[in-house]
Amino acid sequence: MPTETLRKTVAPYVPQKGEEYMSHRQRAHFRSMLETLREELSADIERTVHTMQDEATLFADPNDRATQESDIALELRNRDRERKLIKKINETILKIETDEYGYCESCGAEIGLERLAARPTALALHRLQDARRDARAPGRQVTVA
Repeated sequence: MPTETLRKTVAPYVPQKGEEYMSHRQRAHFRSMLETLREELSADIERTVHTMQDEATLFADPNDRATQESDIALELRNRDRERKLIKKINETILKIETDEYGYCESCGAEIGLERLAARPTALALHRLQDARRDARAPGRQVTVA
């Protein structure tokens, strides 16, 4: 994920003293952050498609061919991950539009500006998200306090 580029193009949000959580300014900031990230990811996907078309070479050596196929498979896996992230970004922007953004889907608590700055598509409190992820891992039991 091009987070380095995103950090260069979107300044961190600094809340004003006494500003209420998920104010119009905050929602506009996170929307801008998400739209910038979506544009960067879309550009990466487009660039990959053009690169793969331009570099389509048939190697005579089986080892070279296998290396190329492995590189292409890795690149396609990364682009698929980015495509899924774009879908999640679009869903998150919809949450901003419906004033549901910034609140945990499980308990309704504020997710927090710091967590949203680090992961603007977060849907849950960090501890609840960790518990969900751990519960999906085979053979692990987790309790949420």
